[in-house]
Amino acid sequence: MSDSFFSKNDPLEDFVSDFSGRDEVKAERIETVHRQRQVTVRDFYESARERLDMELVAGEKGLDNVIGEKSLNRPALALTGYFKHFGNRRLQLFGAGEISYLSDLRPETQMVLLEEIFAKGIPGIIVSRGLRPTPSMIDLSNSFGVPVLRSRLKSKDFTAEATMLLDQEFAPETNIHGTLMEVRGKGVLIRGESGVGKSECALALIERGYLLVADDYVTVKLVGDNTLIGSSKELNYGFMECRGIGIINVASMFGVRSVRRSKRIDLVVSLVHWKDGMEEERTGMETQVFEVLGKRIPKIQLAVRPGRDMARLVEVAVMVHTLREMGHDPAQELNERLISTMEKHLQEDA
Repeated sequence: MSDSFFSKNDPLEDFVSDFSGRDEVKAERIETVHRQRQVTVRDFYESARERLDMELVAGEKGLDNVIGEKSLNRPALALTGYFKHFGNRRLQLFGAGEISYLSDLRPETQMVLLEEIFAKGIPGIIVSRGLRPTPSMIDLSNSFGVPVLRSRLKSKDFTAEATMLLDQEFAPETNIHGTLMEVRGKGVLIRGESGVGKSECALALIERGYLLVADDYVTVKLVGDNTLIGSSKELNYGFMECRGIGIINVASMFGVRSVRRSKRIDLVVSLVHWKDGMEEERTGMETQVFEVLGKRIPKIQLAVRPGRDMARLVEVAVMVHTLREMGHDPAQELNERLISTMEKHLQEDA
């Protein structure tokens, strides 16, 4: 084919040769060290105290107890003495039903039932609705070293919020070299070798009104089963490095609306130095993905060379990706049009 993809001098057969159908998915995998955090009751309490309206009632010495699972457990059956499948590694949530049941029991009976629960090695107890823990619960909390927290939220509301927070706390995470931007509502991770122009590309995007999430060092968390969330470390939040200029405070230069704390990663754009003779994708039929924490993200590779507006190309790449998500694939549409034209020509020649 000629240098121009749509050259009128090319025969139709050559024109279609690049549209032989979708290629196999090409995946880029990077070796990352991902961490599964050990979450303590202290971590949970300090990070969610205001959001969940919590206070520490007793058992302060047990704040470093490790929460083993990210779900909450309602110990209603355990209060009747049934401990099969008891979630002793979870935080125990005592709502109105559990507290009312305990309050109707004699103090000696309360002590026996609660002592059996505390002896299972539970990490902590939460009492919802602002209810008062029983004296037996407070005594056992201090003796077993199990913290008792109280929240003014209803049990249902507390469970919904706490489960989401624990899911984030337990999420596996890793660190990736790159720059994370929000472009047209999508999280775009710009990757490439050092000096290829990631920060310069990001700076041009910021000038066009898009948002910086993290520069150079992106922390990625797998929240839930499929959502990859990228964020910046607190130390370098809002800052970026531009070679030849130095460190830039993006929020101070472009305003606080030019930065954000975190963003779901929807697309990876890989910048590579252009070399004479290198093959570049010309049809968009090749599917590429970037794999991190066991999850795949669509990827587009762009060659960097003089005269190319990389920021504009990244912006267009995001628009193409968005169209594909909506079911409109321009490469596939053109491929189908070409095949239809060839079939028509074959019928006319027959």
